[in-house]
Amino acid sequence: MTSAWTDREFPKTICLFDVDGTLTPARGVITENMKKTLEELRKKCVVGFVGGSDFVKQQEQLGENAVDMFDFCFSENGLTAYRQGKRLAEDSFLLFLGEDRYTKLVNFCLRYIADLELPKKRGTFIEFRQGMVNISPIGRACSRDERNEYEEFDLKHNIRKDFVEALKREFPDYGLKYSIGGQISFDVFPIGWDKTYCLKHLEGEGFDTIHFFGDKTFEGGNDFEIYEHDEVTGHAVKNPLETEAILKSLFDL
Repeated sequence: MTSAWTDREFPKTICLFDVDGTLTPARGVITENMKKTLEELRKKCVVGFVGGSDFVKQQEQLGENAVDMFDFCFSENGLTAYRQGKRLAEDSFLLFLGEDRYTKLVNFCLRYIADLELPKKRGTFIEFRQGMVNISPIGRACSRDERNEYEEFDLKHNIRKDFVEALKREFPDYGLKYSIGGQISFDVFPIGWDKTYCLKHLEGEGFDTIHFFGDKTFEGGNDFEIYEHDEVTGHAVKNPLETEAILKSLFDL
């Protein structure tokens, strides 16, 4: 299927990007400079993004025309996917877990959050998504400043790490994976449904080089599994500026 990419200088190479902290600031929007860099990159190779958020949130950060800016768009780690603007097959977290088990998971999380002593709490503590649930101790309705404050508090007091350990103890037989990402939350999804899930959509494309760029590549971070994958060349970045610098070096942009 590489005939679709014959207009690229390196048609058997694809670059995949995390969104938050890699292409954009955390929950921020993509810059014009990054857009231009990606536009030049698409002349060199195939380009895609993979993130845990749903497609609507990704469009808020990358632009309404995200499907036109990227060859592959992977929302919720690839549970929702687009190839050249066309939607591919989906899967569902709720179908995997079942209504009864899902309810027990949610009830435990709400009780745990209720007992947490945090400087601030806002709203939307659990966000249900197609392929996962996203859990935020402070609540996703917090402001940008509150996000930054919470991130510092979380790093100091291991709020999310301890929460994840409690879930592992409570639900050892659920077949779930827990991944800390962004500033304020962590994702819960079936084992194998991390960002490596998106690689299924690349089978048969004929790629012999898969680059991945992410800022949460540490163990437990939501970029770790794909960063460490045998078929992937991983690049750890601290911010979008570092992403641009590596791309310019790798592809002579």
